[in-house]
Formats: sequence, structure tokens, C-alpha cells
Amino acid sequence: MSDSDSRVDIGRYGIWTFQLDLVPAAASQEAAAEIEELGFGAVWVPEAVGREAFTSAGLLLAGTSSLTVATGIASIWARDPMAASGAHKTLSEAYPGRFLLGLGVSHQPMVDHVRGHHYDKPLTAMSRYLDAMDASVFMAAEPTVPPRRVLAALQPKMLRLAAERADGAHPYFVPPEHTAVARAELGDGPLLAVEQAVVFETDPGRARDVARTHTAIYTGLPNYANNLKRFGFVEEDFAGAGSDRLVDAIVAWGSMDDVVARINAHHDAGADHVCIQVIAADGRSVPVEAWRQLADALL
Repeated sequence: MSDSDSRVDIGRYGIWTFQLDLVPAAASQEAAAEIEELGFGAVWVPEAVGREAFTSAGLLLAGTSSLTVATGIASIWARDPMAASGAHKTLSEAYPGRFLLGLGVSHQPMVDHVRGHHYDKPLTAMSRYLDAMDASVFMAAEPTVPPRRVLAALQPKMLRLAAERADGAHPYFVPPEHTAVARAELGDGPLLAVEQAVVFETDPGRARDVARTHTAIYTGLPNYANNLKRFGFVEEDFAGAGSDRLVDAIVAWGSMDDVVARINAHHDAGADHVCIQVIAADGRSVPVEAWRQLADALL
């Protein structure tokens, strides 16, 4: 879908945050405006058990003037393809060039037990969903620029689908070694926007304790575990909230120099954009001060 003349450019750095779901909408808009003022190219917001992805993106777009808002990641199980296509085009028309739809197949526990659907053959499900999106009827005002989308992709076949049917990929919960593999699968053109979790704590014990509040959410999900096993991790690494080895591979902790080195490792491995997720010690605070420090170090 992408080509060298129309590839998505959201800058080298963004912010990935779930904390904006935890504050009132007006406060989330103020925080997004600060991310914009600091100079980050994009803010990435999730869709799980919080705000609906397109509504959330619309609120943040309305509260900013130039920042790209990206969904990381809107679930194909949350709405039918025609609704997704209509929402995608609506936001792309209202905010030209500023909305990036990140689309994913989610995870079996979320799909089967939380949403009440049936998770099966994720690659086929995504391919069919994209077919239906692209064939959808839309009789409202069309966007003046092409709507952009990326796929949540970890394994080779989904990465290749991201290159063929989208503008790139958004890998999550991955080390730089995966970024190199992802770039090889995508080729040179498509956007590779990688999430990197960080903890600003230099004491190893305290840093890993905070990091495990993040990894505990994901170590039991087969999609992430199966992906990391390709890079030498074994079943024991996923026990509890993850071994020290796994935690250290997924979460960059330490000084600002340590964090910047990990971000740079993703860029060196082929990432176009790294969206940084600050893991707060209390798990809920909007980490504005950490964003400011990151901006000073990176921008």
C-alpha cells in the first residue's frame, strides 16, 4: 500500500500512553496539547477496556492543532468493517494528515471472554476485515488526503500483510532484535513504528518491580509469548510477570542515557518511529514531567 512518495511521516519520536483514559476528557486534551508543544510527532492511545478508539482519537485531535493521533491499537472485533472505514474517513477528512489508524486482531482472552466473540485464524480475520473496509460504501464528504493505517504485527505473515495492505506496522512489547526482523519483512518503504516501555529508576530491584506492573499484563498472552520465543526466550521466562531477562529486554530502565540508548537501538535496527510508553510508579499518573525530560533529551 505504501510507496516512497506517500509514506507516512510522524517523526522519529512519539508518546504511547494509556493514562489519558484515566483522566477526564478535558484533562486528556490538555495532556495531548503538551505532547504537541514538546515536539513529539504523535500520541498513541489504546483500545481495551477504556475509551472507544475513534472517539478517543477525535477528542485528542480536537484538543490539538498539528499532532498526529494514532490508535495503538483499535480492535477489529470492536466494530464491523464498514463502521471502521466510516470512522477512519471521517477523522481523516476532519483532520487531514493527522489521524493514523492502528488496527489489530487483539488477543483471544479479550476477544472471547471480554467482548464475547470468537477468536480464530487472526491473519485470515485481518485480511477479510481489510477487504471489507476497502469495499465499504461511504457517501459522506471524502478526505482530501488518503486515510492512513498500520497493522499491529509481530509474526512474519502479519508483517507482510502490513506491508501489502497498510502503510506499515506497529509492533508492541518487542526488543530491538524484533525491530530488525520486522524491517526485513516490511522492506524499505512502509512505516515501522515501535513501542518501547521505559522506567526512570536506576535501582535494579525497584526498576524491575515497576516494570513488572507493565509486563504482568502481557506475559500470559500467547501472541506476545510466541513472538518472543523466536528470540530465545523460554517458557520459564514468562512465569509470573516475567524473568529479569525478559523484563530487561522489554522495558528500558535506568538513567536517561540508558533509555535513550534503547530507543536508539530500535532506530539502528530499522524503526522509523519509536513511541515511548512511560511506566509510572503508581501505574496511573499522567507522566508529564517524564515526557518533558524525554523531549529535552530527544528533540
